[in-house]
Amino acid sequence: MSESADEVLFRTARLAYHSLLKQTVLRLDKGVLSNADGNSKTSKAIALGIAKRIGLNTSGVKLKGQTAGKEFEIATASFIRDTFLRLQHLRPGDWIVEKIGGKLKDDERPVKKKKETQKDFKPLIKIAQFEQYRHLIAIAKAASENLDLAASLGSDYIIKPDIVIFRRLVSDEVINSPIPLVDDTVALMSSLRKRNGGAALLHASVSCKLTIRSDRSQNSRSEALNLIRNRRGKLPHVVVVTAEPMPSRIASVALGGGDIDCVYHFALPELRETIGRHSGSCRVSDSISASGPVPESTSTITFHSTEVCTACHTR
Repeated sequence: MSESADEVLFRTARLAYHSLLKQTVLRLDKGVLSNADGNSKTSKAIALGIAKRIGLNTSGVKLKGQTAGKEFEIATASFIRDTFLRLQHLRPGDWIVEKIGGKLKDDERPVKKKKETQKDFKPLIKIAQFEQYRHLIAIAKAASENLDLAASLGSDYIIKPDIVIFRRLVSDEVINSPIPLVDDTVALMSSLRKRNGGAALLHASVSCKLTIRSDRSQNSRSEALNLIRNRRGKLPHVVVVTAEPMPSRIASVALGGGDIDCVYHFALPELRETIGRHSGSCRVSDSISASGPVPESTSTITFHSTEVCTACHTR
C-alpha cells in the first residue's frame, strides 16, 4: 500500500528542516528576511517569497552572522542525518554524519610563532581522521618546525569542512559473513578493511553557506580545491548547501569547472515558484515583488555542469 505524501520520509524530514530553520535561523526583521541582502530590492523580494511559501510570517531579531551560520550548519547536519542514514538498502555501510566546522583560534594554528614551535595540531585532527587526509598531520608538524616551509605552504592544507559524511571500516567478520572472501594472504592493501589499520573513509564534505556574497563564493571554491589537491586516494564529494535567495549568486558557485560536485538550495521549489522560469530566465513575480521584474542581467540562470537540487535529494 502506498504511503500518503505526509508520511513520506523525505517530505517530513524536509518540513522538519524548514521548521528548525524558522525557529533558529530565519528572522523577519523590519520586513527583511535574515538571509536577504538588505541593499538589494530583488534579494529582499525573493527571500520574502520563499518565506511565505515555507510558512514564515512572524517577526524576530536577526542573528549575528556567525551565530546564524552555525545554526544553519546544525539544522543541515540534522537533516542529512535524518535522511542519508535511512538509505542503507541503497548504500549499505556504517555511515556517520558529523558537524565539525568551527572557526580556528589563533592558538590552534599549526605555525611557528616568535621562534616557538607550535605543537598543537587540533585544527587538523578532525580532517586527518580520514584515510584520504591522514598525511596532513605530518605536513602540519613539519611546517610548525620550519618557518620557511610554513611560509611556502601557507594554510592551504588546513581543511575544516562544516559537515562530513564518512564510512567506518569493515571487520573481517562482516566481510566474510556471506562466504569467506578474505584471509591473511589477500586484500592486504584495501582501505575499507579494518584489519589493515586504515582510517575512516570520507564520503562527502559539506560546506554550508547561509548566504553567498562574492567573497563567500570564492571561499567555497578555495575549500573545494584544497580538498581536491590535498587528498590521497579517492576524492570525497564536495558539496555546498545554501539559503541564498539570489539566482545569480547561486550561479557563481553552481556554474564552474567541476571543483564543486553539487550545490543544494534549502528551498529550491519555493525559490522557483517565487521567481518563475521563462525560457531559461528567472523573473520575480509582480505579485511578490513590488519593484517589478528583475533585470535580465541579474536574473538569468541556467545550471549546466553542476547539479542544483532540493535539499531532500541525495547523492
